Amino acid sequence: MVELKNEQLTVKVAEKGAELQSVKDSEGREYLWQAGPEWPRRSPILFPIVCSVNDETYRVNGKEYHLPRHGFARDKEFTVISQTDEKVTLALHDSEETLKVYPYHFNLAITYRLEANQLHVIWHVENTDTQEIHFQIGGHPAFNVPSGKLEGLIKLDNEEPMDALKSYADGSHDMVEVSLEADMGILEINNNFFRNDSVKIHKSQTRRAMLMDTNGEPAVTVDYKTPVCAFWSPYDKQAPFVCIEPWYGIGDPRGFKGEFKDKPLMNHLLPGASFMSKYTITIG
Repeated sequence: MVELKNEQLTVKVAEKGAELQSVKDSEGREYLWQAGPEWPRRSPILFPIVCSVNDETYRVNGKEYHLPRHGFARDKEFTVISQTDEKVTLALHDSEETLKVYPYHFNLAITYRLEANQLHVIWHVENTDTQEIHFQIGGHPAFNVPSGKLEGLIKLDNEEPMDALKSYADGSHDMVEVSLEADMGILEINNNFFRNDSVKIHKSQTRRAMLMDTNGEPAVTVDYKTPVCAFWSPYDKQAPFVCIEPWYGIGDPRGFKGEFKDKPLMNHLLPGASFMSKYTITIG
């Protein structure tokens, strides 16, 4: 476990999955879900896919490969390659094991950097292959709802009417737009909101989501540049957390059987090229 600390925040990160484990303020208040029977994770890294490929099967040049939901990075041991009091970078490289399920050579680095009351989460993907590689990447941080139960508000930075992708209770979706259940950019978080699994807003309609406390003030703000932001809590479990998930990618639409490179919202890197982006968590 790696610990980062400044005057305002204390953060812990596990080497397994490079997964964020804890975000506490100077008073010791915990903002990150601490795992439990409702959901055993806290903030997994999604790579090289976001969500699922149909039947856990995808195709590269006609050959079939198999990946579980959200890929393999969240279950792999990362290596700490640099660390200071307020910053750490962890890395994962391809291996014989990953090549069996994802036929590309790559370097994946995750950096966590503290700055006052903010935590920057930085993704860096490098193509170390001799061919173009294709990937998706995303975050899945789960934040405690300030009320202590699955009731609250999220305020988005867009007050205009927005669309979400049509989703189903089994976690699948279609690339069909439906009206987002929002009033002037306010999402009412409750069990019914997640009746069709995650709520997926695409086409970069929003760049900021604020989880509000009982006084109507932001407890946690997430800023992102991703084309998709999803919101999730496990339906009918009344878990007192909500995930705010910035995604560069999305799962296979229902019925998709095309090549991996042709999936919706796929990212592509030529040999020697790299990709970098981030999202930022602000406390208070």
